[in-house]
Amino acid sequence: MQHGKVIAYASRQLRPHEINYPTHDLELAAIVHALKIWRHYLYGETFHIFTDHKSLKYIPTQKELNLRQRRWIELLKDYDCTIDYHPGKANIVADALSRKTVDQLAGMICYNVEYLTALRAMNVHFSVGGDLLLATMQVKPSLKDKIKDAQDKDPYLQK
Repeated sequence: MQHGKVIAYASRQLRPHEINYPTHDLELAAIVHALKIWRHYLYGETFHIFTDHKSLKYIPTQKELNLRQRRWIELLKDYDCTIDYHPGKANIVADALSRKTVDQLAGMICYNVEYLTALRAMNVHFSVGGDLLLATMQVKPSLKDKIKDAQDKDPYLQK
């Protein structure tokens, strides 16, 4: 956050082996992922990490950690950061967004005309409500899915 406003978001899908991780490790993996993505901004800076998983606040002082957790703690020690607990109940918006289903349309609020022009060029649909502008787009299949569908329909490949 900068001046009370979020400046970036990041996410990724779980890898097949990560599906079986306990919640504690998934929360720590999210922190490690963020540190790796924004390391060039965070390295050498003092910053706070807020989490709704209270046990992460005490993880650097825990004595019994598995190898994966130890490796991640070593990475955390490279940064001048503190992990602070922020109750999930106090963060209603993020909690609601994390429970949103994937199949629904994606939306974005846009305040900048340059971004608006770029979004229009990508055939994004807009709605205006009050002094807010909402841009929506439908997620389309990936190139891999398109190739697979084309191969399934190709009579030469079906022989």
